[in-house]
Amino acid sequence: MTACAIEPAAANEENGDGEDGDGEIGNGDGETSRTERALTEDGETPRTGYVVTEDGSVPRTACVITVDGSYAARLARGGDSWFPERWTLDGPEPYAVPLPGNQPEEPGTEVQPMGDGRVLIRRFADGRHTFSLLYPTGPRTGELPLGAIECPEEGTVLRLLPPAPGGEKAYALAVGPLSSAVWLVAGGAFGPEHLAQVPGRCSGGVWLDRAGRMLALDRETGGRTKAVVVDLERGGEVSPLLQIADGSDDRLLLADPDSGLLLISSDAPSPGRPRLGWGVLGSTLPVRFPECLRVADCTLTPFAIQPGQVLVPESCGVALRVDGPTGSWVGVWRPAARQVQHLAAPEGWLAGAGLWTEDGELLLPYATAQAPCGVARWTAAPGDGALAGEAEGPGGTGATGAGDTGPEGSEGGGGAAARSPEPDPPEPVVARPVPLQQAPLGNLVTK
Repeated sequence: MTACAIEPAAANEENGDGEDGDGEIGNGDGETSRTERALTEDGETPRTGYVVTEDGSVPRTACVITVDGSYAARLARGGDSWFPERWTLDGPEPYAVPLPGNQPEEPGTEVQPMGDGRVLIRRFADGRHTFSLLYPTGPRTGELPLGAIECPEEGTVLRLLPPAPGGEKAYALAVGPLSSAVWLVAGGAFGPEHLAQVPGRCSGGVWLDRAGRMLALDRETGGRTKAVVVDLERGGEVSPLLQIADGSDDRLLLADPDSGLLLISSDAPSPGRPRLGWGVLGSTLPVRFPECLRVADCTLTPFAIQPGQVLVPESCGVALRVDGPTGSWVGVWRPAARQVQHLAAPEGWLAGAGLWTEDGELLLPYATAQAPCGVARWTAAPGDGALAGEAEGPGGTGATGAGDTGPEGSEGGGGAAARSPEPDPPEPVVARPVPLQQAPLGNLVTK
């Protein structure tokens, strides 16, 4: 059982002047002090597959964006020091505000933007995870302590969950040897609040609704990993979500509450080798594993789904981080398409970070010496569905051509993505999560 004690929050306080934020802006690679390794099909060097870290989760990105795309936060670097940085993305031009404290942050410090523009920070020291909200106050950084969580049980790891819908609350997952705990760490009435205890070691974390009630976790029990749903308004009631085969590892990577589109990883079609697949929340149809999502000598990790496509999951754009021998770039795919379109990432892309808008625009944040806060925008061109884009921000790199590709010879890519249908959307329908296990696995691998 995961045992964590709560410490109350202190009074409001402000940090004194710290780093001024000048200097070279890094890419935020110092995400965690723990070693994260990529496990792919051959169990060694990333090749064709889905990235899994040592705790069974997707590697974190260098930049975290709110669900509505208004704000982003990252741990930036000035010289040899790390400090939190908030990006404002919903204005006419993106801009960054440094939020340095009294002393530099540790590389493993986590930050997460809130819907009101404040930044949640999780620090770890002396066996305690402390949480605070940071905000700019002129030349200084204001800090509102929220309290602390102490996890005395050896081997327990605590990390922030992805931003919750609404932006008013933030959650953390404490993973112990035998069970995992879900904590409300921001937005509660009296500091950190224990919400649910889930048997087994959990990882991941995907929100299935717009209310921030249904949380999907990848739970490991009996040597197998299956995605489950935790109902945070019913005392942490747990129900199955993915059970494709009895002996398979089935993880949920991304979900879109509007269309119900799910991106999953499972080794059901090829035991021992994770494959990317897709399904629909609440559907009894089987999960499909397209061949185009297998790119030779590359690792594909989905990081964003186009929202707002009510009842038409096949038309949703899916953004993929593609890591290959020559670097990282962006892949764009739609379930209705039979190809992945490969795009050159903007210079300084905060790899793995991005957001789709309802209008089909893909936003990719980047930081360079000339443009320390920039956003590249890719939009679907009319007619053929190919993507064209431009970069915006101070010192932006300018326009990029439509259909820019990754390294020459990448398989499964190239062609245009399928054009999205544009009917008048019906009223949103909330799909109740049900296990995707009603259909056999036969003939599920499609091109």
